[in-house]
Amino acid sequence: MPTHFRIDYVINPFMDTAVQPDGPTAWRQWHDMVETLRGLGARVDVIPQRSDAPDMVYAMNLGLGVVRADGTPSVVMSHMRYPQRRMETRSAQPWFAEHGYATSYVGRDGVGAHLEAGDAFAWRDHLVVGYGPRTEELGLKHLASDLGVRVHGVRITHPGMYHLDLAFCPLDDRRAMVCPTALDAESAEALLALVPEPLVLTEEEALTTFCANSVVVGRTVVMPACPDRVRAQLEDWGFEVVVVDVSEFHKGGGSIRCLTNPVDLTIGRDLLAVPGGEVLLPRV
Repeated sequence: MPTHFRIDYVINPFMDTAVQPDGPTAWRQWHDMVETLRGLGARVDVIPQRSDAPDMVYAMNLGLGVVRADGTPSVVMSHMRYPQRRMETRSAQPWFAEHGYATSYVGRDGVGAHLEAGDAFAWRDHLVVGYGPRTEELGLKHLASDLGVRVHGVRITHPGMYHLDLAFCPLDDRRAMVCPTALDAESAEALLALVPEPLVLTEEEALTTFCANSVVVGRTVVMPACPDRVRAQLEDWGFEVVVVDVSEFHKGGGSIRCLTNPVDLTIGRDLLAVPGGEVLLPRV
């Protein structure tokens, strides 16, 4: 919850310490988002925010929640690239443990590979993981090995789309929103090849509306904004679009996907079990 949300430092192109979020407005926007998700039938649990962790409101990056092949609920805790955010996991990990989740790490406290969960998506039986600005390539290998899944890595090169969740939004088992300009040429080609029916976003659409940073509940896409062209395509595919204003949180570089974290990805249902794990990278 955004009890201590503010801009204390600059670690992405959207942040400016001279442009602070309005506290009451941010609280109201966050509450509206939570109530919208609950109204659609989603369960929403809330982790209290540390007073010294202004970015902790972006819950997506606390860790990657996966129900393992043996049925154990678990979270691979993020290892943040920037030290300003690393204290977040020191509070999130005990909360997950107290609520029945086993926890693991690919790195921690500045030692080992960086992994930020905003770069990871379940897609058609495997994980698509962006690497570059925040997640390291080495982190993909550790993640695949830890979970026993196949990881498709795509390299992010755009400074404004530093997490994959600013450029990629799976919709169903055939469709996803994709902004190719977030990636290098080989990765863009590889990601588009994985999506039978992509809704290709322009750089302007992705950066000015945060429309890829959305969440899907059933056939409803909960979005921070929706360009007319994007709305027309989504509705033609049978999705309902619900727009929730979270513009105060855009000042910190995140939107609806960043503010939430699905923890029910399941190996055997959403992800194929691959003993020992496997990493696939785009051909150069």
